[in-house]
Amino acid sequence: MFNDNDRGQVGIGTLIVFIAMVLVAAIAAGVLINTAGFLQAQAEATGEESAEQVVDRVQISSVIGNASDEDQIDKIGMTVLRSPGADDINLNNSIIEVFANGSSDTLTFDAEGGIADDFDDADPNAGENFSIVNIQNAEEGDLSDSSDRAQLVFALGDESALSEGDTVTITVTTSSGGTAFVEKRAPSTIETGETYRL
Repeated sequence: MFNDNDRGQVGIGTLIVFIAMVLVAAIAAGVLINTAGFLQAQAEATGEESAEQVVDRVQISSVIGNASDEDQIDKIGMTVLRSPGADDINLNNSIIEVFANGSSDTLTFDAEGGIADDFDDADPNAGENFSIVNIQNAEEGDLSDSSDRAQLVFALGDESALSEGDTVTITVTTSSGGTAFVEKRAPSTIETGETYRL
């Protein structure tokens, strides 16, 4: 004869095991969903930062050099604009790296000097700072439109001043990490007081 009490106990035990398995599966699914959400958010943030580094940079349209003493170019001005597809760029937070004659300098914006009116008025500290000259709609050092133009002006120290035929390498890095690179050569003839297109 069958024992009804034993059959009921087996059914309850099976039900308890089944419920426990469902709970474990639900917890595991929750962990997987949370992990997937975290990884997706991290991937989106990484993608945005990578895109900013590629897109949010300046273009260097022209470079001039001025020889103020001893027939050497010791002051450089670069006209920059926003790259196509870039968001607004604040030049105040940019960094310029200059390499010339075996000497390298990392320059930051001369906040005390503010925005200069023209190339001649810009007077940054050699090897330390750069000045910003507003050429078109960059009164605060911001490039917010493709038509905006500014000039980044910096002075070269005695060791890095350019003699005839010398080469200078310049990198401009925006706050988002986008970089613009240019290499220029001084003209074959330099006269004190003259300004040259490099």
